[in-house]
Amino acid sequence: MDRQPPVKLNHTVQRRRVIRSLLGAALATPVLGLIGCGGSGTTATSAASSSSSSSSGTGSSAGSSGSSSSGSSTANGGVTTTTDWATGGTSSITENFPDDSLFESSSTCSVELTEALTEGPCYFDSEYRDDISEGQTGLPMMLCLQLVDANCNPLSGYEIEVWHCDVEGIYSGDTSDSSDANGFSSGFCTGNDQAALAAKWFRGIKVTDSAGRVDFASCFPGWYSSRVIHIHFRVKNNNNDEVISQFAFSDEFVDAICTSHSDYAARGEPDTHLSGDTVFRSSDDDYLFDLQQNADGSLLAYKRIIIS
Repeated sequence: MDRQPPVKLNHTVQRRRVIRSLLGAALATPVLGLIGCGGSGTTATSAASSSSSSSSGTGSSAGSSGSSSSGSSTANGGVTTTTDWATGGTSSITENFPDDSLFESSSTCSVELTEALTEGPCYFDSEYRDDISEGQTGLPMMLCLQLVDANCNPLSGYEIEVWHCDVEGIYSGDTSDSSDANGFSSGFCTGNDQAALAAKWFRGIKVTDSAGRVDFASCFPGWYSSRVIHIHFRVKNNNNDEVISQFAFSDEFVDAICTSHSDYAARGEPDTHLSGDTVFRSSDDDYLFDLQQNADGSLLAYKRIIIS
């Protein structure tokens, strides 16, 4: 599924010319209620080994290691790193997913009422799977989400679906098996890239376990014009939507990865930060992932989702 860079770049330029008008239309969609809870919502600053097994029984994909190597501890976009960031996609993940204590950021449950955010024009329903990368390259990322109620009790048996773009800001677009692709804007989301049109990369669904937990193996997304780097999520119960929203990353972390990581540096910093985003605001800390670096150089991005 190799892509020819000249073709991809040409379509990407064309795609960026229409992004503002399409996103403006998407933002007119009515919002649902979302309750955020636990932690400050800001980026974590300590390095993580994350070597314990997940209570959900989901282990990481083992494979050849990427370019991560031992080094001194340095601050990288607000995350303290003890190794270089890994490359090569999810095959470079050698650590196991961390256990559920990851989400226990305080002894009490702090609940704040916020609003849901737009689904956007790049959604179509996906498949149940652990690794959503389909072999795409990028900074390997463990994506961990926990679903709880307003009292911070875990909610099991719910579907959590995620979707995001690849390192170059392109969404996959193979809707051939989708039962819900009515709102999908193929030309805008894929740039009519042939590899993207034939793929379902960076989309997946999992069912929450007894701890309300789902884990995905993925890669840190790239950016496209007028949006900060973000990951969409959808929570369903018995085929009914509970919430549709998005999570983002701090500007400091995004700029560090986009200027120093080999899979992102060619494109440089995104043209939009939180203060200028069409969806988020710079004060939306509740929507920012908590981040750590795993011992293998992969990224750990995690967040607790609370619904009433």
